[in-house]
Amino acid sequence: MSDIAWNTIREESLQERFDLMVGRIGEIASEQQVPEKYQDYFHKAAAFLLKTVEIFNKKQADTLKERSLEECRADQEELYRHIQPVNYEKSYANPAFAVQSLGKEEGQLLSFLTSELEGCIPCAFQGKKQEMTLLMELFVQVYNCFENEDLKEAKQTIYWYFHDYSEIFVENQIHDMICPDDNFFADIIMNADLSDLRYLYQYGLPIGENETGIAKFLNQMPEADVQAMADTYTEGYRIGFEMTGKDLSKKKVAQLHYPVGFERMMRAAIGNLKKMGLDVTISREAVSSFQQKGSMKSGAYSTSVNRQYDFDHREDRALYFDKGFVERRLEVLKTVYEQHKEQARLVAGPAVVEVFGEEPFAPESKEEALHYTEEQQKLKVYNMSESGQITNKYIPGEERSFTIIAYPVPEIGDQFEEIFAETVVINTLDYKKYQSMQQSLIDILDQAETVHIVGKGENRTDLTVAIWPLADPSKQTAFENCVADVNIPVGEVFTSPVLKGTNGRLHVSEVFLNGLQYKNLEMTFRDGMIENYTCTNFASEEENKKYIHDNVLMHHDTLPMGEFAIGTNTTAYCMARKYRIQDKMPILIAEKTGPHFAVGDTCYSHEEDMVTYNPDGKQIVARENAVSALRHEDMSRAYLNCHTDITIPYDELGAITVIRKDGSTVDIIRDGLFTVEGAKDLNLPLLNE
Repeated sequence: MSDIAWNTIREESLQERFDLMVGRIGEIASEQQVPEKYQDYFHKAAAFLLKTVEIFNKKQADTLKERSLEECRADQEELYRHIQPVNYEKSYANPAFAVQSLGKEEGQLLSFLTSELEGCIPCAFQGKKQEMTLLMELFVQVYNCFENEDLKEAKQTIYWYFHDYSEIFVENQIHDMICPDDNFFADIIMNADLSDLRYLYQYGLPIGENETGIAKFLNQMPEADVQAMADTYTEGYRIGFEMTGKDLSKKKVAQLHYPVGFERMMRAAIGNLKKMGLDVTISREAVSSFQQKGSMKSGAYSTSVNRQYDFDHREDRALYFDKGFVERRLEVLKTVYEQHKEQARLVAGPAVVEVFGEEPFAPESKEEALHYTEEQQKLKVYNMSESGQITNKYIPGEERSFTIIAYPVPEIGDQFEEIFAETVVINTLDYKKYQSMQQSLIDILDQAETVHIVGKGENRTDLTVAIWPLADPSKQTAFENCVADVNIPVGEVFTSPVLKGTNGRLHVSEVFLNGLQYKNLEMTFRDGMIENYTCTNFASEEENKKYIHDNVLMHHDTLPMGEFAIGTNTTAYCMARKYRIQDKMPILIAEKTGPHFAVGDTCYSHEEDMVTYNPDGKQIVARENAVSALRHEDMSRAYLNCHTDITIPYDELGAITVIRKDGSTVDIIRDGLFTVEGAKDLNLPLLNE
C-alpha cells in the first residue's frame, strides 16, 4: 500500500473517531446518566468541549480570520470564563471548590481533568485534530467510569492516557522545538496584517489588555525604532556566540520565545536572523501537565488569565507521575531525539523576550490541590536530570548560546510609555564604558581569598563567599566581565564560588522569583550548600519551607551556591525606584541592580571545560564547583537543572569587602555606593536620584 493510500485511511479513521466523540459529547451535555452530584460538572465540561469543536470547524473551513473583533472577544470570554478570577471561586477548575462539591479524590481528579481539557483550545485554533480527538476520548472514558462510580478505573484511564500517548506528545514537543517547517506562530508573525488587532485572536491564547496594549503601542512606533529593538535582541544573540568562541555558522535554527503583542519586533528579528543563516522555531506555551503547564512562560505566550489557577495546578502530574511513566517518557525522549538527531544538532539555542509589569502575586496554598509526594519529588528531580542529559547529548551545551531581553507591559501603570522608553535606554547602554568600569571591579575581586557581604538596616545578610584561587593572576581571572550579549541589559561581574568556605546567611526583605513573591526570604549556607531556609509568606513554618522547597529548591533537598555576582546597572536600579516598580522588575534586570546569588547550577553548566576569556585577554578559570565536578563520575549528580538568582538591592546593602589571603581588606561597595577607583561613575545615578 502506498504512503498516500495509508495516510488517507488514517485520516478517514481519525475523522470517524473525531465525529464519534463530538456526537457522544453532545449527548453528555444534557443527559443524566452519572450520579446527580457529578452532572453539573460533566454538563459544563461537555459544553466547553463543544465550543472548542465550533472553533475547530471554523479553522477547518478557514473562516476564523473572518470573525469580527466582537466575535473574537465573545469566543474568548466563553472559552476562559471558568478560570477568570471573578468566577474561579465557584469553578470546578478550582480544586478547593471541586473537592468541596464532589469529594476529595473525585474533586481532585475532575479539577485536574478540567485543566487538562483546556488543551483543546490551542488544538482547535491550530487545527490539530488528532490531539483534540485524544482529549475528547479521555473525557468520554472518564465519564463512563463515573457512570459506573468507578474512581479507581478513572485514575487508571488517566494514567494510561499519558503513558500510551507519550510518543505522540514528545514527538510534537520536539518537532516544535527543532523543526522550522510550517510553523504556526511564525506564519502569524510574518503574514498577518498586524495593523488589524484581530490577528491576536488567531493564537488560541488568552488575549488581554497587555497583549492588545503592546500591539497598539508598537504599531504607532516608527519602523526605525522597532528595528532598533530587534537589532539589540538579535545582535546580543550573535555576540553570545562570538564572545564564547562558538561557531554560529554551523547552526541553522534559533528558538524564539516571545509574548503575544510583540509581533512587529519579532518580524524584524526574524529578518535579522535569516541574514545570519537562521530559520526559527516557536513552540506554544505549555497547555498540559505533561509539559509541566504553569511552570514557566515559554514559546509564544500571553498574560495568565488567573495566576492562582496556574499555581493550583502546577503539580497536576502528581495524579499519574510514577517510575513507570517517567521511564516511558525518557525512553520516548531518547527515541524521538535519535530520529531527529541531524536536525537537533543544528539548533543554536533560545532567543527570549520577557515582559514585566504585572501586579505582584502572592499565591494561596491549597491543601485540596494535587501535590507531589516525597517519593514523586525525588522522581521529579531524577526526571529533570535525565531529561537534561538527553537534551544536552543531542543539542550540545558547548555548541549553543542564548539571549534574553525584557520590556514592560501596559499593566505596569499609567506611566507605561515612559517606562518603556527608559527600558529601551537601559537595554542599549554603552557596554564599552561598563566593560571598563567592571574590569576595575574584577581587578580587585581577583585578589580575594573570600568576599564578605553584609546587609544594613533590617537586612540580616552576613555571608562569606570563597573565591577560586588563581595560579597565574597575570593570565587568569575568577570573574566574568558580563556586558550586553546573552543577558541584556549590561551590568554584572560574576563567578562560580568555591563551595568549601562559603558560609553564612543570605536575607532579602522582599523578592520575586519566577513570578512568585517571597517575604523575608532567608537562606543559610554551610560550605556552599543550603543548610536551612525560611520566609514569612505563610502563618506556619511548615508552609513557608514547603513553598521554598517546591519553587526555589525545585524539590531538591539542598542546592549549591552556583553563582556570586555584583550587579552594576545603577541606572536600572534608579529607574525602578523612580517609578516605584521594584516589585515588578524581572530577574533579568533585577539581578543587575545589586549583588546576587544563584542557587542551583553554575553559569557554565555543561560548558565547564570550554576555554573562554574576558575582553582583557585573561582566561576565566572559575567555571565549576565541587558539585558540577561530579560530572566526571556521575552526570546525574552534577547538574540540578535549575538556577535561581536572588538579589540584594543597593539600599539594603551595607558592604561588599574583599578579604585577601594575608588578611588585608578592601571594599568594593560601602553603604550602597561603589568605592573602587575606575568604577565610581556607577554611583552617579544613585547620587542624582
